[in-house]
Amino acid sequence: MIRFSKILLYATIILLLFWLIPWGYDFVFSKARKNPFILYSTVIDDFALLENNGKKTERKDLKGRYYTESEFDSILPMFYYRQLIADGKFPETIKGVALSPKTVQTENFIFRHHPSDVNREKVALYPLLESMSGRVDLKMPDDVFSIHENGIEFIDMRSNKTDERKSRLYTEAMKKKGFCFPANIIAGNPTTRKDYDEGYLMTDRTGALYHLKQAKGRPYFRKIELPDSMKIKYIFTTEFKNRRYLAFLSDEKNNLYVLYTQTYVIRKSGIPCFDPQKDELSIFGNLFDWTVTLSNPEQDKVYALNADNLQLIKEIDLAELYPDIPRRNFPIRLAFTSLSDKFVFPRIVM
Repeated sequence: MIRFSKILLYATIILLLFWLIPWGYDFVFSKARKNPFILYSTVIDDFALLENNGKKTERKDLKGRYYTESEFDSILPMFYYRQLIADGKFPETIKGVALSPKTVQTENFIFRHHPSDVNREKVALYPLLESMSGRVDLKMPDDVFSIHENGIEFIDMRSNKTDERKSRLYTEAMKKKGFCFPANIIAGNPTTRKDYDEGYLMTDRTGALYHLKQAKGRPYFRKIELPDSMKIKYIFTTEFKNRRYLAFLSDEKNNLYVLYTQTYVIRKSGIPCFDPQKDELSIFGNLFDWTVTLSNPEQDKVYALNADNLQLIKEIDLAELYPDIPRRNFPIRLAFTSLSDKFVFPRIVM
């Protein structure tokens, strides 16, 4: 018994050292990691970098050209359009495309994804908003729905009772379009803090993709054709102001796709790889281009995509551009938390 206790004690000490030594080293010696702010500029056809080292702010491009603050505003007119309007320098056209402040404001969007957005438990109850109420402000419904093997079920939140008529109406509409219950993925933005509502995108038991929303109290349900051999793994409903993009899709091969709203066309992006479970992603989009930043513990890359065809224009590796950016000092460590999820448990980090 004493021998077993000693073995348990030594094992506990070793595990604690795997946790405490890397943590203590990082606490004492690690420096704050400061990545530059990077956007692709259609004006100069290059990335524009805003760096702040604590002493001064530098604005430059990858060719080494430096810019004043007003010059930097001018090479990024889609991002600094409000400052350019205030200065009376807002361009009327860029590369032959007519611009207006309203157009820029409508076409600009920001999308952010963190691994913890998908690495978490979800409550399988979803509110279905009215998408054609005729009112400017959206309103949360009095019920929520869930999807099980026999169909879709709407539950009144006050009485906690099933709305049999509504459940039957929507179940029949889904069955007519070939939906195979239950649902595999259900994705939407159940909030009123948006300009409009597009309901939910979902896949059925076979992996087929569908679009569900409520229009004037009636179900709108449509099947969306997928490219050959595409198997959807994650869906991110967007609902941007321009109403051009319905969602971003990720498949089992970690490809990133864009689903367009009116045509339901699915187009593959020029991003080489995106794993929603591991990668942090941000997209700054405008009428001409998208700046996509993808980062994980192993890499930090920035991509520029053509906004029309989503083809890759240019990419940079921040590890090569900034080799002095601090990285992980220990190849193996014990940790109890992770930036990728909200769970607390012992884990080995490689």
